[in-house]
Amino acid sequence: MTASTTNANTANDQRFREFKMPDVGEGLTEAEILKWYVAAGDTVSDGQVVCEVETAKAAVELPIPFDGAVHELRFDEGVTVDVGTAIIVVDTQPGAGPAEPSATVPDQQTYYPPKDRTAEEEPGEGEGEGRKAVLVGYGAAPSSTKRRARKPQPGAGAPELNGHGAAPAAPAPAPEAPASGGRALAKPPVRKLAKDLGIDLASVAATGPDGTVTREDVHAAAATAVAPAEPETVAAAPEAAPQPAGPAAREVRIPIKGVRKATAQAMVASAFTAPHVTEFITVDVTRTMKLVQELKSDPDMAGLRVNPLLLVAKAFLVAIRRHPEVNAAWDEANQEIVRKEYVNLGIAAATPRGLIVPNIKDAGAKTLPELSAALGDLVATAREGKTSPADMAGGTVTITNVGVFGVDTGTPILNPGESAILAFGTVKLQPWVHKGKVKPRQVTTLALSFDHRLVDGELGSKVLADVAAVLEHPKRLITWG
Repeated sequence: MTASTTNANTANDQRFREFKMPDVGEGLTEAEILKWYVAAGDTVSDGQVVCEVETAKAAVELPIPFDGAVHELRFDEGVTVDVGTAIIVVDTQPGAGPAEPSATVPDQQTYYPPKDRTAEEEPGEGEGEGRKAVLVGYGAAPSSTKRRARKPQPGAGAPELNGHGAAPAAPAPAPEAPASGGRALAKPPVRKLAKDLGIDLASVAATGPDGTVTREDVHAAAATAVAPAEPETVAAAPEAAPQPAGPAAREVRIPIKGVRKATAQAMVASAFTAPHVTEFITVDVTRTMKLVQELKSDPDMAGLRVNPLLLVAKAFLVAIRRHPEVNAAWDEANQEIVRKEYVNLGIAAATPRGLIVPNIKDAGAKTLPELSAALGDLVATAREGKTSPADMAGGTVTITNVGVFGVDTGTPILNPGESAILAFGTVKLQPWVHKGKVKPRQVTTLALSFDHRLVDGELGSKVLADVAAVLEHPKRLITWG
């Protein structure tokens, strides 16, 4: 290698820098790119958010750790990328002219620009200015993912397109399916499309350059797969009656990934690991509902979110304070019961991305206004899809409010690693015996599921009875809390 080549490689190393997919949670291995906030050619600065990704736990915004101009976005939106794989390339010297090619393998922060790009690889448009970064860390492990090298083009110059005043010099050869046993050439978005449509890329006839499978090839293969075969021509054959579409034509397949995938795995693990017991109690909460209305006009609660769930949460925390043995975890490896001296109260939240369970840290130590503020922040963050992995880690017990859907109650499954989960059903007027007379009262049903390895039936019953007692007579919040 000559001195000039070495200098060119060194300059290239310093100029083009890769930003690789970091581990934004606790040992996660992949994340889906939800949205790009920058496009090729945009100027970026250190700390600027360039994209939003969804992990198995939450949606997270990623800031770029250096300045420059975006040279390339490696993946389209909707593509799942392994941790450690380069997702964006930044030219740190955008005014220095074209870069010299290098044979050196790029390291964690360097990159050598590709020879060409097709229109299909062009990134989307977006803007990342003024956004706050919430990245947990950059501790990305090296990835084995490699980009497929392009084959050299036999001809020179770009071909002219039909429909623009010029025809190809020669007719295109008929498309051929990939050789048996070989891996079909296709870009990540095309592979995702094929997967979503249930198409085997190895069986698709490729029409792209160098035998690359395009989106049009996949759509054509999908249409062929669902289209009925044409019958052979037979003299005087009767006209066939129309046939209903096959089941596949009326089904929608949704890839299992992100929050949905993590939730499914966690629920299966919990259901078949912790022996669940669920108990129920129906309670008159008329006084609690009156207290909710009074608190809404209390100056100490001004500007805070006050609703029945707030008082249910407070009642649950009071019951745990009276019976701290319920707030524990099972350590299978060490064969120990770990009793928690703090309560991280999880609140199950339904979001557009699926069910998540962020928790309020040290909820047991908070006053009612503090608990209300924390609950309001938790709900607002979850609805915006901005809940961080840290907000969902370390929960000890959970509340799920099924009453907002008009459901009386249910048998909730424990959040993995937690000891109990309380289901709060809908509140509605029912005939109820009150002071010896049948009157319309506001009534709800509570259900408490608990891990029977940690919580005996007596302890679980006492906790549930205490929650009900506080909601029936909320003055007990003063005497018990």
